Amino acid sequence: MSFEKLARIDLNLLVCLHVLLEERSVTHAARRLNLSQSAVSKSLTRLREQFSDPLFTRTAHGMAPTPRAQALLPLLGHLLREVELITAPAEFIPETSERHFKMALVESAYPLFLPQFLGEIFAKGPNIILDTQAWEPNTFDRLQRGEIDFGITGKDLNPKDAMLTLMPPKGIVFQELCRDTQRCIVRQGHPILCQTDREWDQDYYLEQRHIQVRCGQDDRWLLDYKLAEKGLHRDIAMYVPDFNSAASLCTHTDLVFTAPSHFAHYITAQLDLVVLPLPPELPAMAYTLFWHQHQEKDLGHSWLRELIISRCRDLSTT
Repeated sequence: MSFEKLARIDLNLLVCLHVLLEERSVTHAARRLNLSQSAVSKSLTRLREQFSDPLFTRTAHGMAPTPRAQALLPLLGHLLREVELITAPAEFIPETSERHFKMALVESAYPLFLPQFLGEIFAKGPNIILDTQAWEPNTFDRLQRGEIDFGITGKDLNPKDAMLTLMPPKGIVFQELCRDTQRCIVRQGHPILCQTDREWDQDYYLEQRHIQVRCGQDDRWLLDYKLAEKGLHRDIAMYVPDFNSAASLCTHTDLVFTAPSHFAHYITAQLDLVVLPLPPELPAMAYTLFWHQHQEKDLGHSWLRELIISRCRDLSTT
């Protein structure tokens, strides 16, 4: 270890570089760092000299990091997290904390989980900021890079099923919060509700046209994989990006929307829809809290993690 070289490193410049890599914009980075654009531009000039690399190039869509800068991002994230731990107080005091926690959630988890702990978070930590974002295909990568603190989404219980749908990478720690099953959502007056001479079974279910929420980069849910094992498939008439849009469109069409039970009962009460059982039996899935193992010793992270787990564990399936 060369202490002479380390003594010449300006930690503020590294913080600036990390934020620039996240924001890809001098303007946005300046806002986050509470600095002027001129100050951030000067820091970028010094960083380019220090690393002997342009670090960013201008494109039509903003600043694009060079390969050298891209390679620095995970290293910077790890370094700054360690520095934060070193300088953190010996205990986490939520009453005086101004911590900014970032969390990615699958949409169906919002009405189920947030009401369970939001009030207590802000009662105990009035200056804490909770920044929620959509669960996306790169959420695990962002957890690994330290860009977000937590993620909540559904995870299939059977390991073989999870291999098809969602398998967290090495270093990602998780805790089951509660289990849920799938239900069908249809509009009031849907033709299947008027049929008294037919049983609502798998055949009748598969005769319907369906609306599907995209599952990350995959258009298929576990249900579709299970049906494919039997040589069956659903007739998907429409794909949409989110649960609320799917439910709303059900009010205007005869499409069937298959969704987690908790969300189904919540949204049908809002939109005057009808909940039906899912005829093809499907194993329950577990709403799961994810985080990266490098956060295990962070006292603030531990405080919020334990609060979420204690308030959300074992919520019963409706």
